[in-house]
Amino acid sequence: MAEMSMNEIIHAAVRRDLERFESALRSFPAGDAGRARQLRRAWATVDRQLHHHHETEDAYVWPYVRSLDVADPALLDDMEGEHRAMAQGLGAVSAALDALVADPTAERAAAAADTVAETARVTNGHLAHEESDVMPIINDRLETPEWKAVERQLRKGSPAMAGELFAWIQDGGDPAAQASLARTVPAPVRFVLARIIGRGYQREVAPVWR
Repeated sequence: MAEMSMNEIIHAAVRRDLERFESALRSFPAGDAGRARQLRRAWATVDRQLHHHHETEDAYVWPYVRSLDVADPALLDDMEGEHRAMAQGLGAVSAALDALVADPTAERAAAAADTVAETARVTNGHLAHEESDVMPIINDRLETPEWKAVERQLRKGSPAMAGELFAWIQDGGDPAAQASLARTVPAPVRFVLARIIGRGYQREVAPVWR
């Protein structure tokens, strides 16, 4: 089994959550205001993590790939444009879930599910595009000093954000992704990040999917 990069592990978590949000909204119990609030709270994690992921790619990854002068510049323009389209989709889902919290009807839930489905279409298209056309360029250069410098930038951020990230990507994650994570990040580090620093996610979001 091929090792998955952290980027692919994050992509797997995004795909997983888009699927389970749509499923939860399709089966939403009409009138359940508590469930609506739960889903809105859980969505905030996806929104926050994906925005952060894309902001760091825009700031560090695409400029690095451009600097190599091995890819068609239009490919990187596409990556940036797809990020903008995804950001619009994330905002649309947030608005649809806000509407569901205000009025937890079956009609609002169905509308939110449709919005998630459209956002998933856009998002999954981008993830596949990135994985097929950009990641091979990076994978060929993983051990270079230049990519190592990019990785250091990608790892920067608050402990709270890292804790939420590790709690989120391990919550019902794809088995291949979890196996790769276990082989690349020591168990004590995963535990501290996901269970201690990420305890807010464990308390408020993980129960939404149980």
